[in-house]
Amino acid sequence: MTLDAEIRLVRDDFALDIELQIAPGTTTALLGPNGAGKSTVVDALSGLLPIDQGHIKLAGRALDDPTGHANDSGKAVFVLPRHRRIGVVFQRYLLFDHLSVAGNIGFGAHTGSAGAWISRLGLEALAHRFPRDLSGGEAQRVALARAFAIEPELLLLDEPLAALDVSTRSATRRTLARHLANYAGPRLLITHDPTDAFLLADQIVVIENGRPTQLGTPDQIRQRPATPWISALAGTNLMRGIISDGSIKLDDHDFVLAAADRTLNGAVLVTVHPNAVALHEAQPHGSPRNAWRTTVAAIEPLGDTTRISLGAPLPIMVDITPASTAALGLRVGSPIWASVKATEVGLTPSDD
Repeated sequence: MTLDAEIRLVRDDFALDIELQIAPGTTTALLGPNGAGKSTVVDALSGLLPIDQGHIKLAGRALDDPTGHANDSGKAVFVLPRHRRIGVVFQRYLLFDHLSVAGNIGFGAHTGSAGAWISRLGLEALAHRFPRDLSGGEAQRVALARAFAIEPELLLLDEPLAALDVSTRSATRRTLARHLANYAGPRLLITHDPTDAFLLADQIVVIENGRPTQLGTPDQIRQRPATPWISALAGTNLMRGIISDGSIKLDDHDFVLAAADRTLNGAVLVTVHPNAVALHEAQPHGSPRNAWRTTVAAIEPLGDTTRISLGAPLPIMVDITPASTAALGLRVGSPIWASVKATEVGLTPSDD
């Protein structure tokens, strides 16, 4: 059930030119800013927008082939949306207001499939409710069950977490990750949020101005951003930890960070922007509540910014100016002190 797509089209003054190959059982995130072309990709794959050139093939079957080059008949092919077997979860879920949860999930589902997915996603108690009576997280699970119930060959998730508040999003992201792992087909996640892409995807395709600008694993995208937009957004240091009384014990590193928020307790996602970290020749004194001695692991010039990768005990990325890099005399292996204020440590509740 591989997705093989070469999508080229022009609408008004916008041109889209992108290739996507997604293997069964893997999740690809299409990550980009607003206006980059993500919604156009969704429309093309789902059959709402015919392509001008290229092809869309799913499980070896041509869904859109305007020239006939990608199918055995040699004739142009365009499969209508209802015949594409693509399960779509939209940002606003688009549940039918006049149907119950069971009715929504059963709409277009194969025999017996709706009941199975109601059970798998733990929706039995909600089956007779209507969309107006659901929370954001509950509506997301219903939309996901409806997409699964048609037994799709491709799962297409269009900003599935964007409509949720911060506290609901982390729990729902965990639920989504668990159920994606049980789906055997290819999955395409459309998002502008790097956290969703990093935590849910096996590979990331970054799209800007209608064209891909970088492809790689989440770690590759984070560590070696190819454009200023990726550097600014996807370069955020993301970690997991447990917070108690303002102290965060990080899961993957033998290190404790201080945070300004003392109201949170339990599992959290921790973000520290590379611009928020300061480097010093000697141990800093004063307002920063997090300071540690480390070494420089890598130095990468990024135009007006230099990205410094730090080593143990906290291997994170730091963005400073080329002038500061020179003034500190930084080289790979240089000893250095790093600091970040507690107020610059971002926290999101997590149900891990």
